[in-house]
Amino acid sequence: MLLLSASGCVKEITSDERLERDTRSVAVKDAPGVTELSKLTCDDTTQPLNKARDVNRPESDRLVDYVNLYSSLKDRTHTFEDAMARNPDLSYREGSQNLVNAKDTCIQQTADVRVEFETYLRELVDVPTVQEIKGGNTVTVARLDFATLKKAIETLDPDDREQLLQRVGAAEKRVSTTAAPAEDTSSGGKRRGK
Repeated sequence: MLLLSASGCVKEITSDERLERDTRSVAVKDAPGVTELSKLTCDDTTQPLNKARDVNRPESDRLVDYVNLYSSLKDRTHTFEDAMARNPDLSYREGSQNLVNAKDTCIQQTADVRVEFETYLRELVDVPTVQEIKGGNTVTVARLDFATLKKAIETLDPDDREQLLQRVGAAEKRVSTTAAPAEDTSSGGKRRGK
């Protein structure tokens, strides 16, 4: 039995060559620099978060505030992560600790707001309609605008997004075609969740 073996010439590449190859497609010049990143912060969430938490406001408005805040935080976090991936020196140069801290704050704020946003969203999906008494009759009405609820689900993009969207779709079908559009649940009308 004859066994032939052929080995090709394998060229070892240095760490520098590997780094150059892996980062060649990343354009550092397109990434925000230190000046732009130093203006970026995620410390300003208190007021928008309190506005979204205000139970005296219409639920659709509160949900829109959560969507806007979460999207903004996600964008800012992505900007930091993208800039630091494109230009790793931003994380390691002298005086860069402020940028690293700002990025970490954005990551933490995004995660915290996501938890609160998701909790509120799931509460709305669990009880998307209410019973309202109109003219002596009990009718099923939407608790809030279903399009806003669907947009919030799309923005949050949880693992069970499709199931949540199906539940909202089923609730839309349950709502009577003669019912009035969704109103603020804090209004004086008599309502019961269903």
